[in-house]
Amino acid sequence: MPGGRRSPLRLAALLFAGLALAGCDQQPADADANPQQAAIDAGKNIPLGKGFDFYVLSLSWSPSYCEAEGENANRQQCASGRPYAFVVHGLWPQFERGFPEDCGGNSDVDNDTARSLYDLMPSAGLIRHQWRKHGTCSGLSQADYFKVLRFARERVVVPEEFRRLDDYRTLSPGEAEQSFIRANPGLDASDVAVSCDRRYLREIRICMTKDLDFRACPEIDRRACKAAEVTMPPMRGG
Repeated sequence: MPGGRRSPLRLAALLFAGLALAGCDQQPADADANPQQAAIDAGKNIPLGKGFDFYVLSLSWSPSYCEAEGENANRQQCASGRPYAFVVHGLWPQFERGFPEDCGGNSDVDNDTARSLYDLMPSAGLIRHQWRKHGTCSGLSQADYFKVLRFARERVVVPEEFRRLDDYRTLSPGEAEQSFIRANPGLDASDVAVSCDRRYLREIRICMTKDLDFRACPEIDRRACKAAEVTMPPMRGG
C-alpha cells in the first residue's frame, strides 16, 4: 500500500524474516567453547597422507626434557622464563609395524614457517628435525603436514592438572594415561602410551588415523613405560 502504513501482520512477517536471516549468520552459542570438536570437524577436510598406516602424535613434557638433558638441552626451549608444559614433539607416520623415516625431498623449513609453529613446538631445530625425519614421509606438502600437525594437537585436550605444574609430581604411568582418557572422550587405553626414561615421564603418545580419529596401536602400546612411578618436574619461570 504505497504511502500508507504497513499492517501489523505485515510488520510481524518482516520482523520474523529478519530474525530468521540473522540467525543464519550466527554460530551456535558454544561453537568456540569446544576447540576439540572444532578440530575434529576441521580435520575431516584436511588432506590425507599416503604411504603409511596411521599417525602417532607425541606430546613431550618439556620440563622433563630440559632437566634430563641439562646443559645439552635446547636453549630456545629450556632457557629460564620459558614455562612450557606439554609441547608437540612430533607427528609421526607409522606402519602397523615400524615406521618410515628420512624420506627425502625438500628437507628445509624456512624461518617464517618455523615461527608460525612456536606455540606448538618451541624450537626451530625440533621443527626442522621433525619435518626432515617424519614429515617428508607423510606424502603431504610441508604446508599440509604442519596443518595436519596443528589439527592433531588441537584434537587432544591436555588434562587441567597438567597445564600448570609448580612442584615435582610423582605418579604412575597409568595415572597419567587415565587423566588423558578422562579428558578426551573416545580415547581408549589401547590408543595411548606413556613414554619414560629411568626417572622422568617424557611423553604421551596418542595414535590417530589419517583423518585424526583415535585408534588402537598395539606396537606403540607394547613399548610403553613399564616403571611403577615416574616424576614430572615443575615448569620453569612464568
